[in-house]
This record gives sequence, C-alpha cells and structure tokens, in this order.
Amino acid sequence: MDTPASQPMIANCVGYDAQGKRLADITLDEISDVLAKPDAFVWVGLVEPDEPLLEKMQEEFGLHELAIEDAHSAHQRPKIEAYGDSLFIVVQTAQLLGGNIAFGETHIFLGPRYLLTVRHGASLSYAPARRTCEHTPDHLAFGPSYGLYSVLDFIVDNFLPIVREFKEELQELEQDIFAEAYKRDTIKRLYDMQRELLTLKLAVAPLQDILNQLVRLHPLMIRDEVRPYFRDVYDHVARVNDAIGSMREMLGAAMSVNLSLITVRQNEVVKRLAGWAALLAAPTLLASWYGMNFHHMPELDKPWAYPGIITITACVCVGLFVALKRAKWL
Repeated sequence: MDTPASQPMIANCVGYDAQGKRLADITLDEISDVLAKPDAFVWVGLVEPDEPLLEKMQEEFGLHELAIEDAHSAHQRPKIEAYGDSLFIVVQTAQLLGGNIAFGETHIFLGPRYLLTVRHGASLSYAPARRTCEHTPDHLAFGPSYGLYSVLDFIVDNFLPIVREFKEELQELEQDIFAEAYKRDTIKRLYDMQRELLTLKLAVAPLQDILNQLVRLHPLMIRDEVRPYFRDVYDHVARVNDAIGSMREMLGAAMSVNLSLITVRQNEVVKRLAGWAALLAAPTLLASWYGMNFHHMPELDKPWAYPGIITITACVCVGLFVALKRAKWL
C-alpha cells in the first residue's frame, strides 16, 4: 500500500500512543500494527475516497457495511448511529465561496481506538484541528473521542463567520434597499441569502441532537473526561443556530421593507399621473363644450368670449394645481 502522501484521497493516517503523542505517519497496511500496541489509536482522514479505499477501511477497522455504503454514496442527512462498538456520524459542512455558501459532508467513524473522517464536497481541511490536538497531548491521551471533539468544534466554528459575513453584506445592501431607484438584483440577492441560510439552518440544527447524545450516551466510545468539551460545542451550536434565526428574520424584514418601498414609490407615481390627468381634464372639458359646432351659441357673437374662456380655463387649472400640490399629488 502506498504512503498517505502519495494518495490524494488520504489526507492523513497517523498513529498515537497512550500518552497522546504522535508516533508517525503510517500506511493503511500498518494500521493493524499500531492497533496491536496497548492503548494506541489511529486517526485517518480521507477526502472523497473511492470504493476500494473504503473497503480497505472496513477491513482494517471492522466497520459496518451499511455505514460504509452511506459514506460512499454521500448526500446523507445529519445523524448519529451506533453499530456495535462504533459510532457513525454524518455532519454537513459549509464554506463561503464567491459570496455564496457551498455545502459538503463529513462522515465520521469513531471506535475505542480509531477515528476515521471522510470528507465530501466543500469542506476545509481538518489539519488545524489535528495540529491543535497534537499540541496538547494530555488531552489527546483521552483517545479518539477527543479527536472527534476537535473535528466537530472545527466544523461548528466555521459556521459563525458565514453568518457574520452575511450580516455585513446585508448592511451594505441597505443602501440599495432605501435607494430611490428599484434594483431587481437587490431583492434577488436577499432571496438567495434567505434560501442559503435556511439550508445552513437545516445543517446546523441536527447537530444539537448529535452533540446531546455525545454528552450523555455511548460510554464505550466517549470518555467521561471529554463530555464537558462536547457540552461546549453544543453551546456553540446553539449560538450559531440563534444567529442564523436572527439573520433570517433580518433578511425577511429587509425583503418586506424593500417590497413595501417599491409599492409606495409606485403609488406615488400613480398619484402624480392622476394629478396631471385631472389638470388636463379641466381644459379638455371646457374646450370640448366651447368647441361644439352649434349655430346658436352666445359666445360666437361676443368679442370677449375667447379671452374669457381662456381666462376661466387658466383659473381652473391654477386652482386644481394648487389643490393637488397641497394634497401632495404633484
């Protein structure tokens, strides 16, 4: 079997001793050798593995075939399932790419002496989480469950900056929302942000149930010393969930305000058109009366008739203009 560095699907494959100290990078065939040592454990990270590689992991760790099938097909809902002395956890990940949220998945296999992460789609590398664990070997000595905590904490901590970025973008969009001219792109972007935050909420909300189980259940896989750390991640998830909810309410309010302002502007235009139509209606009416083709009309024999009718029309128009101006219809 090739070394991990020579296979792009293998992000890392490392063995650790009972004191949480890094032994060395190992090949997949050497996993069984590390597990033969007392209290040693293995942390493996895969990126979109193919079927033969997952079958190799199944052979090395004795993973359940249903969990392997889910890990290979991806597109799973967030969940936690127990298979004998192992846990299978599915969480959704998110990245902000080009102003939009790209979603991915991470499938995690946890056993008493191994931690296997399988990344699909948009997901940051878990190398920073692994380095943090290696810098605190006293904590990593708690076993794979502490590595699981680091991975979940890393995933959750990447959610909040996305919500913060959306909040800053909304503040920039407020100028377009209250602008005089209607911008179709503004309402479209608000809708896109609302939709993406809904998808993000569907990814974050199930983590509360997953972490709640990790805090209270599965004593064979989760050390009691690690449970407070999972409780801390649970608090972070609750904060992210609340932030997403608040942000969605703000976006909903922004969309409502934008549409209300558009309606108000349209009403103003209609009022102005109606006002000018009223001004044009008065002289039109008078001219139509005066222009009737009758033989016996008193105005035909009066020299002041034309100036008089013009004066009356002007007075009516001025009066209407003043009245409509005071009513703010012009």
